[in-house]
Amino acid sequence: MRIVVLDDETAGQDVDWSRLYSLGEVISYPSTADENILERARQAEAILTNKVPLTRETLSKLPDLRYIGVTATGYDKIDLVTAGEKGITVTNAPGYGTEAVAQHVFAMLLALTNRVETHNQDIQNGGWQREANWTYWLTPLIELGGMKLGIMGMGSIGQAVARIGKAFGMEILAYSRTPKVIEGVTWCDSAKELFAQSDVISLHCPLNEQTHYLVDAELLPHLQPHAFLINTSRGGLIDEGALHNALAEKRLSGAALDVLSAEPPPSNHPLIGLDNCFITPHLAWASRASRQRLVDMVTENLAAFQAGNPQNTVSG
Repeated sequence: MRIVVLDDETAGQDVDWSRLYSLGEVISYPSTADENILERARQAEAILTNKVPLTRETLSKLPDLRYIGVTATGYDKIDLVTAGEKGITVTNAPGYGTEAVAQHVFAMLLALTNRVETHNQDIQNGGWQREANWTYWLTPLIELGGMKLGIMGMGSIGQAVARIGKAFGMEILAYSRTPKVIEGVTWCDSAKELFAQSDVISLHCPLNEQTHYLVDAELLPHLQPHAFLINTSRGGLIDEGALHNALAEKRLSGAALDVLSAEPPPSNHPLIGLDNCFITPHLAWASRASRQRLVDMVTENLAAFQAGNPQNTVSG
Protein backbone atom coordinates (compact mmCIF):
# COMPACT_ATOMS: atom_id res chain seq x y z
CA MET A 1 0.00 0.00 0.00
CA ARG A 2 1.32 3.46 -0.87
CA ILE A 3 1.23 5.46 2.38
CA VAL A 4 2.04 9.17 2.62
CA VAL A 5 2.55 10.91 5.96
CA LEU A 6 2.10 14.65 5.39
CA ASP A 7 3.35 16.03 8.70
CA ASP A 8 5.20 13.54 10.91
CA GLU A 9 7.00 16.29 12.86
CA THR A 10 3.83 16.89 14.88
CA ALA A 11 4.50 13.61 16.72
CA GLY A 12 8.13 14.52 17.42
CA GLN A 13 11.38 12.82 16.49
CA ASP A 14 11.66 10.66 19.63
CA VAL A 15 8.84 8.20 18.85
CA ASP A 16 8.98 4.87 17.04
CA TRP A 17 7.23 4.68 13.65
CA SER A 18 8.75 1.32 12.63
CA ARG A 19 5.45 -0.61 12.78
CA LEU A 20 3.95 1.71 10.15
CA TYR A 21 6.75 0.89 7.72
CA SER A 22 5.77 -2.76 7.85
CA LEU A 23 2.34 -1.91 6.40
CA GLY A 24 3.42 -0.66 2.99
CA GLU A 25 5.56 1.73 1.01
CA VAL A 26 5.83 4.80 3.26
CA ILE A 27 6.88 8.29 2.23
CA SER A 28 6.97 10.65 5.20
CA TYR A 29 7.37 14.42 5.28
CA PRO A 30 8.08 16.55 8.38
CA SER A 31 5.48 19.10 7.20
CA THR A 32 3.57 19.97 4.05
CA ALA A 33 2.55 23.40 2.82
CA ASP A 34 -0.86 23.72 1.19
CA GLU A 35 0.64 24.21 -2.25
CA ASN A 36 2.53 20.90 -1.99
CA ILE A 37 -0.32 18.65 -0.84
CA LEU A 38 -1.40 17.44 -4.29
CA GLU A 39 2.13 16.82 -5.52
CA ARG A 40 2.96 14.70 -2.48
CA ALA A 41 -0.37 12.90 -2.11
CA ARG A 42 -1.28 12.27 -5.76
CA GLN A 43 -0.32 8.57 -5.82
CA ALA A 44 -1.27 7.81 -2.21
CA GLU A 45 -3.67 5.04 -1.30
CA ALA A 46 -3.45 6.05 2.37
CA ILE A 47 -2.69 9.46 3.85
CA LEU A 48 -1.80 10.25 7.45
CA THR A 49 -2.25 13.86 8.46
CA ASN A 50 -2.42 15.92 11.61
CA LYS A 51 -2.92 19.56 10.62
CA VAL A 52 -2.59 19.42 6.83
CA PRO A 53 -6.11 20.00 5.45
CA LEU A 54 -7.77 17.68 2.96
CA THR A 55 -10.52 19.70 1.31
CA ARG A 56 -13.16 18.79 -1.26
CA GLU A 57 -11.00 20.25 -4.02
CA THR A 58 -7.96 18.26 -2.93
CA LEU A 59 -9.82 14.98 -2.40
CA SER A 60 -11.43 15.24 -5.82
CA LYS A 61 -7.94 15.09 -7.37
CA LEU A 62 -6.74 11.98 -5.50
CA PRO A 63 -8.29 9.06 -7.42
CA ASP A 64 -6.25 6.34 -5.70
CA LEU A 65 -6.97 7.45 -2.15
CA ARG A 66 -8.83 4.89 -0.05
CA TYR A 67 -7.92 5.84 3.51
CA ILE A 68 -7.19 8.91 5.65
CA GLY A 69 -5.73 8.45 9.10
CA VAL A 70 -5.93 11.57 11.25
CA THR A 71 -3.03 11.63 13.70
CA ALA A 72 -5.15 13.44 16.28
CA THR A 73 -8.52 13.20 17.99
CA GLY A 74 -9.99 16.21 16.18
CA TYR A 75 -10.73 15.75 12.47
CA ASP A 76 -12.01 19.18 11.44
CA LYS A 77 -9.25 19.46 8.80
CA ILE A 78 -10.89 16.70 6.73
CA ASP A 79 -13.87 17.22 4.42
CA LEU A 80 -15.79 14.22 5.71
CA VAL A 81 -18.72 14.70 3.33
CA THR A 82 -16.48 14.45 0.28
CA ALA A 83 -14.58 11.54 1.79
CA GLY A 84 -17.87 9.73 2.31
CA GLU A 85 -18.98 10.42 -1.25
CA LYS A 86 -15.73 8.99 -2.59
CA GLY A 87 -15.81 5.95 -0.31
CA ILE A 88 -12.68 7.00 1.58
CA THR A 89 -12.44 5.63 5.11
CA VAL A 90 -11.41 8.24 7.70
CA THR A 91 -10.16 7.34 11.17
CA ASN A 92 -8.96 9.33 14.16
CA ALA A 93 -7.09 8.62 17.39
CA PRO A 94 -9.39 9.15 20.37
CA GLY A 95 -8.11 8.98 23.91
CA TYR A 96 -4.36 8.82 23.31
CA GLY A 97 -3.71 12.09 25.16
CA THR A 98 -6.34 11.89 27.89
CA GLU A 99 -4.00 11.67 30.87
CA ALA A 100 -1.52 14.19 29.49
CA VAL A 101 -4.19 16.81 28.78
CA ALA A 102 -5.88 16.32 32.15
CA GLN A 103 -2.51 16.75 33.86
CA HIS A 104 -1.89 19.97 31.94
CA VAL A 105 -5.24 21.38 33.01
CA PHE A 106 -4.06 21.24 36.60
CA ALA A 107 -0.57 22.46 35.77
CA MET A 108 -2.24 25.58 34.36
CA LEU A 109 -4.72 25.87 37.21
CA LEU A 110 -1.95 25.62 39.80
CA ALA A 111 0.04 28.22 37.87
CA LEU A 112 -2.91 30.57 38.32
CA THR A 113 -3.52 29.76 41.99
CA ASN A 114 0.03 29.33 43.34
CA ARG A 115 2.13 31.39 40.90
CA VAL A 116 5.15 29.14 41.38
CA GLU A 117 7.02 30.67 38.44
CA THR A 118 6.34 34.21 39.69
CA HIS A 119 7.87 33.45 43.08
CA ASN A 120 10.78 31.48 41.65
CA GLN A 121 11.63 34.34 39.29
CA ASP A 122 11.50 36.81 42.16
CA ILE A 123 13.98 34.69 44.11
CA GLN A 124 16.25 34.39 41.07
CA ASN A 125 16.22 38.21 41.00
CA GLY A 126 17.17 38.44 44.69
CA GLY A 127 13.71 39.00 46.17
CA TRP A 128 13.87 36.51 49.07
CA GLN A 129 17.46 37.42 49.79
CA ARG A 130 16.36 40.98 50.49
CA GLU A 131 13.50 39.94 52.78
CA ALA A 132 13.83 40.25 56.55
CA ASN A 133 11.24 37.54 57.21
CA TRP A 134 11.46 33.81 56.49
CA THR A 135 8.40 33.84 54.29
CA TYR A 136 6.49 36.16 51.96
CA TRP A 137 4.15 35.94 49.00
CA LEU A 138 3.66 38.18 46.01
CA THR A 139 0.17 37.03 45.08
CA PRO A 140 -2.75 35.47 46.92
CA LEU A 141 -2.36 31.71 47.33
CA ILE A 142 -5.63 29.95 46.54
CA GLU A 143 -6.60 26.49 47.75
CA LEU A 144 -8.42 24.23 45.32
CA GLY A 145 -10.15 22.24 48.06
CA GLY A 146 -13.79 23.30 48.32
CA MET A 147 -13.79 25.16 45.01
CA LYS A 148 -16.34 24.29 42.32
CA LEU A 149 -14.80 22.95 39.14
CA GLY A 150 -17.12 23.32 36.15
CA ILE A 151 -16.35 21.01 33.25
CA MET A 152 -17.91 21.70 29.86
CA GLY A 153 -17.81 18.50 27.85
CA MET A 154 -17.62 15.18 29.69
CA GLY A 155 -15.84 12.87 27.29
CA SER A 156 -12.78 10.93 28.37
CA ILE A 157 -10.67 14.03 29.07
CA GLY A 158 -13.45 15.82 30.94
CA GLN A 159 -13.95 12.75 33.12
CA ALA A 160 -10.20 12.49 33.78
CA VAL A 161 -10.19 16.15 34.84
CA ALA A 162 -13.13 15.46 37.15
CA ARG A 163 -11.25 12.57 38.75
CA ILE A 164 -8.20 14.73 39.47
CA GLY A 165 -10.39 17.59 40.69
CA LYS A 166 -12.03 15.27 43.21
CA ALA A 167 -8.58 14.28 44.49
CA PHE A 168 -7.93 17.97 45.20
CA GLY A 169 -11.20 18.13 47.14
CA MET A 170 -13.04 20.15 44.51
CA GLU A 171 -16.77 19.94 43.91
CA ILE A 172 -17.41 18.83 40.33
CA LEU A 173 -20.09 20.42 38.14
CA ALA A 174 -20.62 19.54 34.49
CA TYR A 175 -22.54 20.42 31.39
CA SER A 176 -22.64 18.92 27.90
CA ARG A 177 -25.21 18.29 25.20
CA THR A 178 -25.66 14.72 26.40
CA PRO A 179 -26.00 14.43 30.20
CA LYS A 180 -24.35 11.43 31.82
CA VAL A 181 -24.77 9.80 35.18
CA ILE A 182 -21.32 10.04 36.78
CA GLU A 183 -20.84 9.48 40.47
CA GLY A 184 -19.81 12.61 42.32
CA VAL A 185 -20.68 14.96 39.45
CA THR A 186 -23.51 17.49 39.63
CA TRP A 187 -25.10 18.16 36.24
CA CYS A 188 -26.09 21.69 35.19
CA ASP A 189 -28.99 22.40 32.86
CA SER A 190 -27.18 25.01 30.76
CA ALA A 191 -23.81 26.56 30.04
CA LYS A 192 -24.96 29.73 31.79
CA GLU A 193 -25.77 27.80 34.96
CA LEU A 194 -22.37 26.06 34.84
CA PHE A 195 -20.53 29.36 34.44
CA ALA A 196 -22.52 31.09 37.17
CA GLN A 197 -21.92 28.37 39.76
CA SER A 198 -18.26 27.51 39.07
CA ASP A 199 -15.04 28.91 40.50
CA VAL A 200 -13.07 27.26 37.69
CA ILE A 201 -14.26 26.42 34.19
CA SER A 202 -12.40 23.86 32.07
CA LEU A 203 -13.42 23.45 28.42
CA HIS A 204 -13.41 20.01 26.79
CA CYS A 205 -15.73 20.42 23.80
CA PRO A 206 -15.14 19.59 20.15
CA LEU A 207 -15.01 22.57 17.80
CA ASN A 208 -17.92 22.64 15.37
CA GLU A 209 -20.58 25.03 14.12
CA GLN A 210 -22.52 24.74 17.38
CA THR A 211 -19.53 25.36 19.68
CA HIS A 212 -17.65 28.04 17.71
CA TYR A 213 -17.38 31.10 19.98
CA LEU A 214 -19.32 29.21 22.62
CA VAL A 215 -17.63 31.35 25.25
CA ASP A 216 -18.55 34.86 24.14
CA ALA A 217 -19.52 38.28 25.43
CA GLU A 218 -22.91 36.89 26.44
CA LEU A 219 -21.65 33.88 28.41
CA LEU A 220 -18.53 35.36 30.05
CA PRO A 221 -20.42 37.77 32.35
CA HIS A 222 -22.00 34.76 34.07
CA LEU A 223 -18.59 33.95 35.55
CA GLN A 224 -17.85 35.37 38.97
CA PRO A 225 -14.98 37.91 39.13
CA HIS A 226 -12.77 35.51 41.12
CA ALA A 227 -13.22 32.66 38.61
CA PHE A 228 -10.64 31.10 36.31
CA LEU A 229 -11.15 29.87 32.74
CA ILE A 230 -9.01 27.06 31.27
CA ASN A 231 -9.03 25.88 27.66
CA THR A 232 -7.04 22.86 26.50
CA SER A 233 -9.53 21.94 23.77
CA ARG A 234 -9.77 24.24 20.72
CA GLY A 235 -9.08 27.97 20.48
CA GLY A 236 -12.20 28.62 18.42
CA LEU A 237 -14.41 27.81 21.40
CA ILE A 238 -13.64 31.28 22.78
CA ASP A 239 -14.31 34.74 21.39
CA GLU A 240 -10.82 35.97 22.21
CA GLY A 241 -11.72 39.65 21.92
CA ALA A 242 -14.48 39.21 24.50
CA LEU A 243 -12.11 37.28 26.79
CA HIS A 244 -9.49 40.00 26.46
CA ASN A 245 -12.01 42.59 27.59
CA ALA A 246 -13.11 40.50 30.57
CA LEU A 247 -9.52 39.93 31.69
CA ALA A 248 -8.35 43.49 31.08
CA GLU A 249 -11.32 44.89 33.01
CA LYS A 250 -10.76 42.34 35.83
CA ARG A 251 -14.24 40.89 35.36
CA LEU A 252 -12.47 37.55 35.39
CA SER A 253 -9.58 36.67 37.68
CA GLY A 254 -7.53 34.76 35.14
CA ALA A 255 -7.38 32.45 32.16
CA ALA A 256 -4.99 29.70 31.10
CA LEU A 257 -5.01 28.63 27.47
CA ASP A 258 -3.13 25.90 25.65
CA VAL A 259 -4.95 26.66 22.40
CA LEU A 260 -5.70 29.79 20.38
CA SER A 261 -7.81 30.44 17.31
CA ALA A 262 -4.66 31.07 15.23
CA GLU A 263 -1.66 28.83 15.85
CA PRO A 264 1.01 30.14 15.92
CA PRO A 265 -0.66 33.44 16.93
CA PRO A 266 0.13 36.82 15.40
CA SER A 267 2.32 39.12 17.47
CA ASN A 268 -0.66 41.41 18.14
CA HIS A 269 -2.92 38.64 19.43
CA PRO A 270 -5.33 40.21 21.98
CA LEU A 271 -4.55 37.71 24.74
CA ILE A 272 -0.77 38.04 24.64
CA GLY A 273 0.67 40.47 27.17
CA LEU A 274 -2.05 40.24 29.83
CA ASP A 275 -0.65 39.49 33.28
CA ASN A 276 -3.68 37.37 34.17
CA CYS A 277 -3.62 35.19 31.05
CA PHE A 278 -1.20 32.26 30.78
CA ILE A 279 -0.63 30.70 27.36
CA THR A 280 1.20 27.52 26.39
CA PRO A 281 1.86 26.46 22.77
CA HIS A 282 -0.70 23.67 22.25
CA LEU A 283 1.44 21.18 24.14
CA ALA A 284 -1.00 19.67 26.66
CA TRP A 285 -1.14 16.43 24.66
CA ALA A 286 2.57 16.18 23.98
CA SER A 287 4.15 14.01 26.66
CA ARG A 288 6.38 11.39 25.06
CA ALA A 289 4.15 8.60 26.36
CA SER A 290 1.14 10.28 24.80
CA ARG A 291 2.83 10.81 21.44
CA GLN A 292 3.93 7.17 21.26
CA ARG A 293 0.38 6.06 22.05
CA LEU A 294 -0.76 8.30 19.18
CA VAL A 295 1.66 6.76 16.67
CA ASP A 296 0.76 3.25 17.83
CA MET A 297 -2.97 3.92 17.56
CA VAL A 298 -2.69 5.51 14.12
CA THR A 299 -0.67 2.53 12.91
CA GLU A 300 -3.15 0.03 14.34
CA ASN A 301 -6.02 1.94 12.73
CA LEU A 302 -4.39 1.51 9.32
CA ALA A 303 -3.60 -2.14 9.97
CA ALA A 304 -7.23 -2.77 10.92
CA PHE A 305 -8.39 -1.07 7.71
CA GLN A 306 -6.05 -3.24 5.65
CA ALA A 307 -7.47 -6.32 7.41
CA GLY A 308 -11.00 -5.30 6.47
CA ASN A 309 -12.03 -4.33 10.01
CA PRO A 310 -11.69 -0.55 10.22
CA GLN A 311 -11.74 0.96 13.71
CA ASN A 312 -12.06 4.49 15.12
CA THR A 313 -13.85 5.60 11.96
CA VAL A 314 -15.46 9.03 11.67
CA SER A 315 -17.99 10.33 9.17
CA GLY A 316 -19.69 13.56 8.18
